[in-house]
Amino acid sequence: MQNNKQNSLREGTLFSFISASFKGISQVILIENAITGFIILIAITISSYYLGIIALLSSILGTLVGKIGGADEKSINQGLLGYNSVLTGIALALFLNGPYMWIVALAGSAVAAILTAAIMHFMKKTEIPILTFPFIILTWFILLASYKLKGIKLSTTLVPQDLTHWELNIAGEINLLDGIFNGIGQVFFLSDAISGILIFIAVFWAGRRFGFYAIIGNAIALLTSYFLGGEHTLIMLGLYGYNAILTILAVSAVFYSKHNRFAPLSGIIAACLTVPITAAISTWLLPYGLPALTMPFVLCSWLFLGSRRILPKL
Repeated sequence: MQNNKQNSLREGTLFSFISASFKGISQVILIENAITGFIILIAITISSYYLGIIALLSSILGTLVGKIGGADEKSINQGLLGYNSVLTGIALALFLNGPYMWIVALAGSAVAAILTAAIMHFMKKTEIPILTFPFIILTWFILLASYKLKGIKLSTTLVPQDLTHWELNIAGEINLLDGIFNGIGQVFFLSDAISGILIFIAVFWAGRRFGFYAIIGNAIALLTSYFLGGEHTLIMLGLYGYNAILTILAVSAVFYSKHNRFAPLSGIIAACLTVPITAAISTWLLPYGLPALTMPFVLCSWLFLGSRRILPKL
């Protein structure tokens, strides 16, 4: 009888750990749902099997760091120690080269969980969610370290550019279907239509409200970037869409009060703002050869979520 209880306890603990790891993937898009995380993992793996492996291992490492470190079980089970690790692992796997790339990517994903815990502590009193800020800061620092450390090699896709010779290229037509599906795919650095469709399915699985907001956020980004004269290549790649999707989900669907009638409008305005902020941050980072990542999403979400402490009806 005792052995049966011990086996049941182990099975329950293992299931809980696996569920938390999948939620670590789903929490990237602010959703706590293991099935959603599993579908997203399939979408990543279809686009790139090695990115799928990195994403899963990174989430497991983030969750494991939380377990070993004695984090609150609720936070671990919600996947809150895993999502920054997932993004960090994927980003480093994409933007670094060399024989140590896997080691650096997985080590970075483990450190991301520690940094997540630290920033959660520092921001606890503000009641403002940390979102993907730990992932952004850690990834930028590791990519910059590659200029001084021989063991960390930067990918040729990231090249510092001189702003004095920068030219805006708005030539060519826009394929809206590419922009639609790449927008949500770029949350996980994917530019693949099938993967984008699967991620939309994953979001709708968690709730129709999440799915509709994701569609609205993507549409807003496409329209705003087009009318502001954004580069057509960047629009089609979804590089203006993913921050808008995350922002409208945060402001209108996740961190809002049921008594706030203006939350949908606030989310729409915030999603619009991500476009010029994405352009500004991308320009600011050109001399360093760094990607904007999800910083526009973090800044726009903090702007509205922070203002609600003073303007609760916003």
